[in-house]
Amino acid sequence: MGVSGCGKSTVGGALAQALGWRFADGDDFHPPANVEKMRAGIPLDDADRAPWLARLNAMMRESVAAGRPVVLACSALRQRYRDTLAAGLPGLRFVHLSGSAELIGARLAARRHRYMPPALLASQFATLEPPRDALTLDVGEAVDALVAAIVAGLRPEAGAGPAGAPGAGERAAPPR
Repeated sequence: MGVSGCGKSTVGGALAQALGWRFADGDDFHPPANVEKMRAGIPLDDADRAPWLARLNAMMRESVAAGRPVVLACSALRQRYRDTLAAGLPGLRFVHLSGSAELIGARLAARRHRYMPPALLASQFATLEPPRDALTLDVGEAVDALVAAIVAGLRPEAGAGPAGAPGAGERAAPPR
């Protein structure tokens, strides 16, 4: 989890590959109205996010029920959003990919997202409620180092709950 441009998709995809799990990008689940709003440079509000978050929760629950663990890249900027994502999914963990506005802004300026303009970064930082119960990592590190830290940080002996329960930035649903 984290603001746009922090590396959720890149790190989440690499983590899923390392674990042999499914990867899902929350951006792919936005309804067209949300995409158009963001494309126009208008930040989403809670009413915009509610059906999207419910859809992500349903996808994760279905994946877990089918025995297909998933790593989900999702902004999940507020605690209530994370609560919605976690509903009915005990043992899930979040990883907060954290970095300065300057570093992430530079990354956004160097990339082209299909609908998320760099101008919305300030609104994302303003909305962000740093999580209390997540593994927080500095996005200035290399992707391989971040993946290794996630795997190590979410082992049972590290206080992460059940074996194989990463939550790449994102949410990861353990196998049942």
